[in-house]
Amino acid sequence: MANTSARMLRLLSLLQTHRYWPGSELAGRLEVSPRTLRRDVDRLRELGYPVDASRGVAGGYQLQAGAAMPPLLLDDEEAVAIAVGLRTAAAGAVAGFEETSVRALAKVIQLLPPRLRRRIDALRAVTAPGVPGGGPVLDAMVLTTVAMACRGEERLRFDYAPREGTSGRRHVEPHRLVSLGRRWYLVAWDLERGDWRSFRVDRLAGPEPTGARFRPRELPGGDPVEWLRSRIRTIPSRYEVSVRLRTDVDTVRAATGQWGAVEETPDGCRLRMNVDDLGWPVMLLGVLDVPFTVESPDELRQRVRRTGEALLRHTA
Repeated sequence: MANTSARMLRLLSLLQTHRYWPGSELAGRLEVSPRTLRRDVDRLRELGYPVDASRGVAGGYQLQAGAAMPPLLLDDEEAVAIAVGLRTAAAGAVAGFEETSVRALAKVIQLLPPRLRRRIDALRAVTAPGVPGGGPVLDAMVLTTVAMACRGEERLRFDYAPREGTSGRRHVEPHRLVSLGRRWYLVAWDLERGDWRSFRVDRLAGPEPTGARFRPRELPGGDPVEWLRSRIRTIPSRYEVSVRLRTDVDTVRAATGQWGAVEETPDGCRLRMNVDDLGWPVMLLGVLDVPFTVESPDELRQRVRRTGEALLRHTA
C-alpha cells in the first residue's frame, strides 16, 4: 500500500479523471478498504476539495466544482487567465504545446465555479481567435469534452460530418486526441463499425459523454500518432504536387516537416506533396524563397502565377 500522502495524490488524480466513481471501484484502484477511502476523502475535504458522496450499494464519489477554486491556489483572475491562455495554446498558437494545453484545460474547466465559466464564455463570444498556418478554428470546449472522455475512459456520442458521405451520429470509445499539422484528430474505436477510426475534431459537433465507461482496447502498433499518419497516407488527396527546387534537401525538409517527401536531384531537390488545398504549397514556396519549377499539377502553376501577380499589383 502506498503511504498516505502518495495515496491522497493518487485519489485526487482519479477523482479528476471521472465524473463519478463507484466506491468499490475507487477503493480497488487504490488498494485500500472502504473505511480507509472514506478517511482519505474526508482529508481532501479538509484541504478544500469539494467531494460529493452518495450512500448505498451503488454509492460513490464525485469531485465537484466548488464556490471557489480549491487549493492550487489560484485567485479568480488567475484562473480565468490560465483558462484563456490554455484555449489559445490548444488552438495551436504555441507549437508543440497543443496536447498538453488540452489536458490541462480539461482539468481547469472541470473545477471552475460557474461564475468563472460564464466570464470565460463571454470573453470567447467577443473574440476571434486566429490559427497559425490557416488551420480550422476549434471550439476549445469541444476539445476539452473529448479530452475528458479520453482520459476518463468514457464512451462518447457526437455528430460528425465526414469528408465524403452522409453526416450522422457516432458512438465511440475515445482513445486519444492527436494534434497533427494544423488539425486535431480523435482516434477512437467506432462501436457501430467495430473498427478503429479517426475523426477530425473541426468536423465534430455536440460531443456528449454517455456515462458508460469501457476497458481500453489495444491500438494497432500502440502509437496513436504513427497510426494516424499511416492512415492519412492511404487517403487519396485532390492534388499530387511535384516541384523541383534549387536548394539543399535539409532546407526544404525543415520547412515542410512531415507533410512532404524530399529527394535529392542533380541541381537541388524535388518536393512531393499530396494536398487538398494548393494554398499550403504556394505559401511554402514563398517562404523558401529559392528558384523552383512546378512539375505538377497545372493548377499549382496557375495558382502561383495568380498569387505572384496579385502581390505585385497590391505592392505597386
